Amino acid sequence: MKFKKSEELYNKGLVHLVGAVNSPVRAFTSVGGNPLFIKKGNGSKITDVDGNEYIDLVLSYGPMILGHRHRKVRSGVAKALKSGYSFGASTENEIILAKIVCDA
Repeated sequence: MKFKKSEELYNKGLVHLVGAVNSPVRAFTSVGGNPLFIKKGNGSKITDVDGNEYIDLVLSYGPMILGHRHRKVRSGVAKALKSGYSFGASTENEIILAKIVCDA
């Protein structure tokens, strides 16, 4: 496997981010080596900036339980974006979502 681009991004990240990444979990200090930089995901797989493909066993620590780029999730997000996505005020959709969670 090659990691040249991930290493380059890691070094660039050291200039602007603590540990070069957006989370201490991704700093790889406990396992050694430098963190991977992911370019895309599809289903259960992710691909790093060097083109290496992995089975994503982490799935963003829970929120990606349907996998990356799931068709229904993409459709729902696209529909929601048509109305706006952050208002700093209550919306009917958050009540609908809360009910779905409570009923589950």
